[in-house]
Amino acid sequence: MENTRTKTVTPELEGPLDRAVRGLFGISWGKARDWISAGKVRLCAEIVTEPTTPTAAGNEIVFEEAARRPRVVALTDDRVIYADAHLVVIAKPAGISTVPYEGGEPATDTLEGRVRAWLERRPAASRAGRPNLGVVQRLDKETSGLIVFTRTWLAKKALASQFRRHSVHRLYLAIAHGDVPTRTIRSVLIADRGDGLRGSARGATAGGRVAVTHVERLEALRGATLVACRLETGRTHQIRIHLSEARHPIVGDRVYVRRYAGPLLDAPRLMLHASELGFVHPATERAMRWELPMPDDMRQTWQGLRR
Repeated sequence: MENTRTKTVTPELEGPLDRAVRGLFGISWGKARDWISAGKVRLCAEIVTEPTTPTAAGNEIVFEEAARRPRVVALTDDRVIYADAHLVVIAKPAGISTVPYEGGEPATDTLEGRVRAWLERRPAASRAGRPNLGVVQRLDKETSGLIVFTRTWLAKKALASQFRRHSVHRLYLAIAHGDVPTRTIRSVLIADRGDGLRGSARGATAGGRVAVTHVERLEALRGATLVACRLETGRTHQIRIHLSEARHPIVGDRVYVRRYAGPLLDAPRLMLHASELGFVHPATERAMRWELPMPDDMRQTWQGLRR
């Protein structure tokens, strides 16, 4: 077929599918991930929509331009970290929006949709009808890691209150450009800082919201630093903005890099991962906390930059 191309994975391109597609077809990271999420890539004759799916030397990869986008990809059980009658904690993969509209872009396949479909497949779902699912937090499309959804109105109300009081524990791992020191970054974030992007206001301004990020230096890398970022507040793109404005944009960011004059390191996606999540259970009032190691694509980028 004219619009179908077939390639074979070479030993040096073993690893995540998006890396192999990028190298074999000579395209950008973003385009490789778009092809995969759109269902246009087959690995060993199977359509694969998860960019981090592992590949091995000799595997056949087929790109079919006319392939139709799959409706909803099933959420596998290993992505469900915790579930009960009140809430569900998920290990979000990179490359999928949390909700249908993120940044104004519609999405037919979302994490919310996958979680709802997973709940509908549970044995009790047939008796309960369409499951309730509340969104109390969001992760950017390219961010991986822990995220919680609620299953009752009371749970949503209780957890939303914890988020408003900033009592929810949220720790992110990030690989940021340059030599990043341990520090606390505090600013007032506004929708447009003057260049069309969200950012920090200079001086007093109406409509701004205080944002606080505690940054801890973990490891010096070649041209970058592995850091842990604890959120005191949770504003949209807060970590990305704070690190970028401190002249340390996150590796793989394609948005908050306009004011960065240094060379940009290559990465398959935004190197940001929600590694820890903790809160008081809305029904039992028991303190709960989970930890999730960084995924393979981020781990490979980190290891490739280690001194």
